[in-house]
Amino acid sequence: MHRIISADVLVQHLRSDVMTIDQTLLEAHGRSARTLVKDGPLRLTMMGLAAGGILPPHSTDHPVSIQVVQGDVTFVAVDREYTLTAGDVLIFAAGVEHSARSTGGAALLLTVAYVDQGRGAVS
Repeated sequence: MHRIISADVLVQHLRSDVMTIDQTLLEAHGRSARTLVKDGPLRLTMMGLAAGGILPPHSTDHPVSIQVVQGDVTFVAVDREYTLTAGDVLIFAAGVEHSARSTGGAALLLTVAYVDQGRGAVS
């Protein structure tokens, strides 16, 4: 799925975007995601974690920000826990391994900036 920015301005209604998360996958796997924007170096993804859902440890070679849209989530990174609720934003530098779990379920806006460490943005 390639969701490019199709105009000078793009508005995303996050509360509505939460509703596009595949509930069947969320229930079956404890997590599900839907790409909102994939254009050049920018990736925006709405992710859902079910109540009791987990995101196993992983990392990316690019900076990441995570905004909690609804619910609660606890991330673990660099030997520390970060408990977040709606409105909180967490940012990871490139290469930081992290995991997550949600007690009551959560919807997260994940933003990744695909940056080539030596040359700037990657398209």
